[in-house]
Amino acid sequence: MAAAVPAVSDHDYDARPPAGAMDAALRGIEELEAAVRRLSLVQQPQLRRFCVSDEDFRYYTRFPSERIFSLFWQAIEPSASSLVYWSKAQRMGVEAVSEATPSPQRKLPVIDEYFMYSLRTAVGLKEKVLADMFGVSVSTVSRVIITWANYLYLILGSMPIWMTRDQVRRWMPPKFKVYCPHVRVIVDCTELRCETPTALTLHSETYSTYKSHTTFKGLVGVSPSGAVTFVSKLYTGAISDKEITKQSGFIGLLEQGDGVMADKGFLIEPLLETVGASLIIPPFKHRAQFSREETERTQAIARLRILVERVIRRIKEYHIFDSTLPLTLSGSINQIWTNCCVLVNFQGPMELG
Repeated sequence: MAAAVPAVSDHDYDARPPAGAMDAALRGIEELEAAVRRLSLVQQPQLRRFCVSDEDFRYYTRFPSERIFSLFWQAIEPSASSLVYWSKAQRMGVEAVSEATPSPQRKLPVIDEYFMYSLRTAVGLKEKVLADMFGVSVSTVSRVIITWANYLYLILGSMPIWMTRDQVRRWMPPKFKVYCPHVRVIVDCTELRCETPTALTLHSETYSTYKSHTTFKGLVGVSPSGAVTFVSKLYTGAISDKEITKQSGFIGLLEQGDGVMADKGFLIEPLLETVGASLIIPPFKHRAQFSREETERTQAIARLRILVERVIRRIKEYHIFDSTLPLTLSGSINQIWTNCCVLVNFQGPMELG
């Protein structure tokens, strides 16, 4: 006798799920979507989370736009991917580093290491804040900052920023051509506040009477077109403008006939005369009045000289210089200073007022 075939009941399309099942399913979907978003954020570089618009890139990196930043990053990324952390480089020595493999087990994407360095220098965030932000130790932050300071110093320091005389003339604004056609560079010194060294000798050398604080002092040269063309290393704050000009190697770059524009108190004319260059400053006046031509030229020189002050202001928009520099940065502050000065050139020309 054949087995009975069970009856197949029709599908009940009108049947409703148990009470609350739909709400539970929707909650489950929302939780899965939230998990996907969290995973995407974890995998996405921090730079891409913070830098969405050109305004973001200006604030966090000091580059004027995403396009300019991307061009810069494309240029350095291949070599940056092979970076050896500074602590390892010191242990190995210079010759061994060139043959070394990249530092293993990097805790961050390479682009985020640069972003961390940028947040320290451009935004001025402290190392503890960066450690919490990136989920790493303070020692890791310190190692990344020092590594990138030295790496960028090697890259940017190899760029030929000193302009030839022909380049200066080609890009010289009309106002300079009228009043100061022979100017090759405008110079000025600036000071950065630093922590007080414990050694009495260093304290006296770094103490600046002008700032009433211990400082580092650097010389900056700017072309008439507003580009940074010379950056000295940092010296102790007590050094004079004349001595820093002499020690920095600046004079050796000049040629006979070059004009150097500076403030009245920049007493470097004897140094310039040794290479046939001249000092251009607003004239000291002993007579009761200026002639009309002298007045116009004096006012023009004063306006044009302000260009170097405006460029230095751009440099100091790297907010690491807002606060007193800690002694822990003493081994890399020269590199950071030079990097910030040269990177200002990526911000575009400085318009004359």
